[in-house]
Amino acid sequence: MPAVMMHLATHPNIASKRWVYTQYDSMVGTINMTTNRPSDAALIDVRGTKKGLALTVDCNSRYVYNDPEQGCAIAVAEAARNIVCSGGIPSAVTNCLNFGNPYNPEVYWQFVHAIKGMSKACLKFETPVTGGNVSFYNQSKNEQGEVPVFPTPTIGMVGIVPDKNKSMGLNFKNEGDVLFMLGASQDCINASEYLYSYCGIKNSPAPYFDLDVEYQVQDLVKKLIASKLIQSAHDISDGGLFICLLESAMSGNLGFRIDTDEDFRKDAFLFGEAQSRVIVSVHPDQLDAFVEMIAETEVDFTNLGEVRGNEVVIDEKSYGTVDSYRVKYDSAIGELMQN
Repeated sequence: MPAVMMHLATHPNIASKRWVYTQYDSMVGTINMTTNRPSDAALIDVRGTKKGLALTVDCNSRYVYNDPEQGCAIAVAEAARNIVCSGGIPSAVTNCLNFGNPYNPEVYWQFVHAIKGMSKACLKFETPVTGGNVSFYNQSKNEQGEVPVFPTPTIGMVGIVPDKNKSMGLNFKNEGDVLFMLGASQDCINASEYLYSYCGIKNSPAPYFDLDVEYQVQDLVKKLIASKLIQSAHDISDGGLFICLLESAMSGNLGFRIDTDEDFRKDAFLFGEAQSRVIVSVHPDQLDAFVEMIAETEVDFTNLGEVRGNEVVIDEKSYGTVDSYRVKYDSAIGELMQN
């Protein structure tokens, strides 16, 4: 038995040891609800209740390196977004704070501002930090001397799913469902995978992020899921809108047709990683109720297109089948290891 459970079982304030063992056993025997249905957070069935748990771990160290306070706040916000997009309510946080040598002034500055970012985001989402650890002196040596790792304040978050029957997956469900982006597009490619890997720009500011807007978007997603007005929900994060749509498409081999917004650079629209955005799919029969609910909020939204066929079609041009992308997606690491 884990030490914490042994402590609880012998604690004088616990009226019945049987209660402790029963609760522990029920957690050990819980069932993973997302084995065959992809979701932004892992969903755990709590037996004997209509509730579940949603679990996620998040951190983009590139964001934190470029702006420690903003980057760590984004890590908390993305964890909360993953919980919410899965049908849960963010509840608590643990962390694993990985940094270099704290006697290095730059590393210590990163650490201090990362904590500030975590604090303001946790206060906004009402997710207390219940525990965690700090790991310093993570560094390697080269001809220039010691090189610290990218600051990586990893956020682990748990949420409560009030009703397992209203949990949500990220995969597209039906051909003909309408695709919407909740949250505003931005002409921003800062710190994106596209800018880093494709354009070769290693240092740039953290992506656009507004904590108040983030909270509004997540609150709207909660209401849409509770009202059963959407078929899927998936947050835009690493890789931007294009990767978000692909991940939703690959599970059921359902393609999509979308149009980009001419008011934005096409690369920023498709690959920018501006925060506070979620892609949802809506059945045509629910469109009126969906739009009515959004109209009652201040959240920006965009009608992108629809779930259709098995191709990736952008601005009426085909960019291949979903299957072709799945092959690349599933085999990329193996191919790199063979080279």
